[in-house]
Amino acid sequence: MQGLDALFRPASIAVIGASHRDNGAGKLVMKNLLAGNFSGPVMPVNPKYDAVAGVMAYPDIQSLPRVPDLAIICTPAAKNPGIIDQLGRKGCKAAIVLAAGTNGEQLAQMKDGARRHGMRLLGPNSMGVILPHLGLNVSFAPFPAKPGRIAFVSQSAAVCATILDWARHNDIGFSHFISLGDASDIDFAQLLDYLARDRHTNAILLYMDAIQDARTFMSAARAASRNKAVLVVKSGKTRIGAQLGHLHTGGDVGLDAAYDAAIRRAGMLRVRDTHDLFAAVETLNHAQSLRGERLVILTNGGGPAIMAIDTLLARGGKLASLSEATLSALDRVLPPAWSHTNPIDIVGDAPVERYIASLKVLLDSDDFDAILIMHAPSAAVNSTLVARELIQVIKEHPRARRFNILTNWSGETSVFEARRCFTEAGIPTYRTPESAAGAFMHLVEYRRNQKQLMETPESVSDMPSDAETVKALIQEAFQQGLQQLDTHEVSRLMAAYGIQTLPTWIASDATEAAHIAEQIGYPVVIKLRSPDIAHKSDVSGVVLNLRSAAEVAQAADAILDRVRQTFPSARIHGLLVQRMARRAGTQELHIAVRSDPVFGPVILLGDGGVDWEGEEQAAVALPPLNMTLARYLVIHALKSGKVRANRSQQALDMEAVCRVLTQVSHLIINHPEITRLDIHPLLATGKEMIALDVSLRLSPFEGDGQARLAIRPYPKEWEEQARLKDDSPILLRPILPEDEPAHKEFVAHVSDEDRYKRFFADVVIGHEELAHMTQIDYDREMAFVAVAGNGDILGVVRAVSDPDNSDAEFAVLVRSDLKGVGLGRLLMEKIIRYARQRGLHSLSGITMPSNRGMVVLARKLGFKVTMHLEDGIVELRLALDQAGAE
Repeated sequence: MQGLDALFRPASIAVIGASHRDNGAGKLVMKNLLAGNFSGPVMPVNPKYDAVAGVMAYPDIQSLPRVPDLAIICTPAAKNPGIIDQLGRKGCKAAIVLAAGTNGEQLAQMKDGARRHGMRLLGPNSMGVILPHLGLNVSFAPFPAKPGRIAFVSQSAAVCATILDWARHNDIGFSHFISLGDASDIDFAQLLDYLARDRHTNAILLYMDAIQDARTFMSAARAASRNKAVLVVKSGKTRIGAQLGHLHTGGDVGLDAAYDAAIRRAGMLRVRDTHDLFAAVETLNHAQSLRGERLVILTNGGGPAIMAIDTLLARGGKLASLSEATLSALDRVLPPAWSHTNPIDIVGDAPVERYIASLKVLLDSDDFDAILIMHAPSAAVNSTLVARELIQVIKEHPRARRFNILTNWSGETSVFEARRCFTEAGIPTYRTPESAAGAFMHLVEYRRNQKQLMETPESVSDMPSDAETVKALIQEAFQQGLQQLDTHEVSRLMAAYGIQTLPTWIASDATEAAHIAEQIGYPVVIKLRSPDIAHKSDVSGVVLNLRSAAEVAQAADAILDRVRQTFPSARIHGLLVQRMARRAGTQELHIAVRSDPVFGPVILLGDGGVDWEGEEQAAVALPPLNMTLARYLVIHALKSGKVRANRSQQALDMEAVCRVLTQVSHLIINHPEITRLDIHPLLATGKEMIALDVSLRLSPFEGDGQARLAIRPYPKEWEEQARLKDDSPILLRPILPEDEPAHKEFVAHVSDEDRYKRFFADVVIGHEELAHMTQIDYDREMAFVAVAGNGDILGVVRAVSDPDNSDAEFAVLVRSDLKGVGLGRLLMEKIIRYARQRGLHSLSGITMPSNRGMVVLARKLGFKVTMHLEDGIVELRLALDQAGAE
């Protein structure tokens, strides 16, 4: 996190371009900075003034009496490259660049100057930063921010101003308020890493137009979301909106559905729009983990409750069912006209006593996980009085903390005071029924994304994966000058990864097509072959169920005639002839691979039967996929209507579809030459999956094939055979998410004493801890396991690097019954080789003085061993290069 401390904890600040000009950034920044409680020196720089806002000014940067930790640059874009260079020469560590309209050449000069001097930049086009817990406001924001526990980061200065205004009205506070601007240097990933470790921050809210480095963003986002709630508002849902976002920030225009998939995959939550954003901030301000997804609604009006339920069900929520015991208890305290179901409508004239009695019944029940209390203004009762009395019940009831409680007091003037009471009591409150139900669904969707992040994938060891055969077939295609392959040409390639295709023959004309049909038997299907026509449906280029030679010849001639008339310049490579597949009781799916400019290869799943382009008709996932992640893709496709489950007579076999998706993932990960793939349709008949039509596009590729992926896949290249001292063979390999059961068994073979030496505490290692240990981000963490021939894990070593990939902390653990066989040394030597290849400067770790075996081994391997007997620890550090030794 180099340089970020200077940005967020500066000891001294220079304001370059500070001025008296009304509405100028230099005047506003000085005004906001001096209005806070910043205790360090503030140094305005402007040759036109002796002082700005009563503070002595300096004519230039060189005249500054001390080196500023942070500089706020309020000058026009054209001057800023030179100012960055001067600040760098002075020794300044960080700068915020406010100017909009910075062109490409100016941006490159600024970045080059900052990099040369080891200086960090926020912006350009930034509104600045507000750090309420420090009383620091280095921005030209029109309003200050109150202290709170939410960090807000936005690419849009206009959105920053809107959120600040709303937060001031609703008494919402922030730990950090950061206007990212064009993210020329400091970006979302680095801020996520910083904020995830910040003790003032409980939750993080991001507003983004685009990201620039998907790999670092995904790595930081996955790490941050394991510790804190991270919510994302992403603009540019439509193609036009995304293109406008590109003009605003300069980021690549990626598929919106790919952003959606990335946000879910990282365990974050996407909120839909500004209305949702406000509700999300309200929810985060009173963050409480969700117990479950069943919601009960208590209301004095049926109409508002129906509006809430419509929103709830449209977003996949669950309305709780009331037990007979709860219904009977409510009968005893409510009039006969109450709804007798969920939502619990206690009638429009409900006095405060009726609300209180109903809520007490609900708090004594276990039929639901969350309660939404709704109130519409009524002449029969004071809205504020109802709120205050319910707040008292919630405070005093011993079971209230078991539930998530949300409130919706609808209206404006008459209920404003009631909503303020809820806010002060720490109970989320919303203006409309829809926003209240949407806020609850924020919690539900976040919980689901976190569950996905922690779910143990199914282990499937029998999936074919003949990468060498496919490499040879791809090279063969290149030698023949082929870059667009169809079903006939890719059948062997698909078979190498266990994907079954239908036997296919090529005919040059109608006569040959009829002859082939006679040989293979009827009924048959014929399809056009043309590299220039992406969708065969454009020329009715597929004819099914042909039952005679005459029908085949007639259909073939008709296809060719339509092509000549509609696309006279299109190249025709003949016709494909296939035996008709059995379609009764089948479902047609479309699986595709596209290359997204932001996230690299993405996998799309939608309905077959029609040609589609883009994400509008498909669910999207990022590779690598395993069986669990593939299952989430299928579920998402079904829930979003991208795949309609009721189209076939036979239920879709989830496992079979997931196997195909996982194999497609393996295929594109292993072979970066594949830039586009369409399996259309994939016929799903129970467990049988047949690819009827396959189109594949190739392009020569050089370099690291994994670098194009947003998430680093399993690094198979680090697998290695080894032997213990007793000559027993073992496999040293990176850990897999599927290793959780074996890892649990491994921990069971480690003694309490050895576990204490490793974790410095008596720990109970449950599913969540095991998931953290096995589902790692190979980009910033590595864990190698030693595996016996029977699959048992014998030992593990792991290293977690800092976000700058400079230094890493390591830890090693060996089964207690396997000491003295050389396993610890093998694992340590493995992690040292890995750290050196990754370019890390040092490896460090701690152990206890009683762990003599580890101390002796560390010394033998070149670690510097430092005893801290007063703290009861031994520090181990290995410098891997000259930088690490300094």
